[in-house]
Amino acid sequence: MTDTIANASPLSGNVLFYGKPEPLSVEAHGALGVNPVEQPYAFAANTNIVPLTVTEFAPAALSYPVIFVGEARQPVAVMGLRQGENLFIDEAGAFRAEAYIPAYVRRYPFVFANDDVQKRLILCVDRDAPFIKEGGATPLFVEGKPSPYVEQAMEFCNNFEQERLRTEAFVKLLADLDLLETRESVFTPRNPDGSAAAPQKIAEYFAVSEDKLKALPAEKLAELRDNGALGQIYAHLVSLLGWDRLIAIAFQKAATAQPIAGNA
Repeated sequence: MTDTIANASPLSGNVLFYGKPEPLSVEAHGALGVNPVEQPYAFAANTNIVPLTVTEFAPAALSYPVIFVGEARQPVAVMGLRQGENLFIDEAGAFRAEAYIPAYVRRYPFVFANDDVQKRLILCVDRDAPFIKEGGATPLFVEGKPSPYVEQAMEFCNNFEQERLRTEAFVKLLADLDLLETRESVFTPRNPDGSAAAPQKIAEYFAVSEDKLKALPAEKLAELRDNGALGQIYAHLVSLLGWDRLIAIAFQKAATAQPIAGNA
């Protein structure tokens, strides 16, 4: 549990989950389709953090700690205590039934890319997605035009892009008000005799400082309340209680992986 969340951030360089994103076109992808998937979220099983948009803070807070990582202070949902481990996706490639599934995961295998020449966004598809196949059951194109499946994906990605921009504005607001501080998540294990062992640092990350929040002028707090930011901040703060839940899930998983004494 010694890997820090900050070091586990996958948000610089390539795009998380996408192995081979290609601009979607009828010429390159006209014969492709989507097949039913036995392990729908297996692609997310090897990451312990997933990006969130600000409007997802409240539903995500019921399942995960919501923290900020990296130089960009990217908000993410913490789904595991170690790199390469997602405690909310089982061996069948499915999310835990009660867990919120972030939009970043739900939009896969589609993603927008910037066309710097024409100053526009281009819909891309991850050609490495295992369920994208030649002659797949649900086609990407019908009679040379995007299928209803692709049209729906386009709308979802458009909405996601709007939420992404809103999230950037929210993070800038937190930075301008100097509300973020470095915080640690620490776990204190127990010795066999029940006494407390040496504390272990699980993660280091950025979070809103409650002291700095309380110190804001009344008119600034009212402004945050009226523009909806205050509710998102409180959802983030409440979510930090989820570290204990995450630790409990990790121990439960470790216990079930151990062979029962006498049956090994």
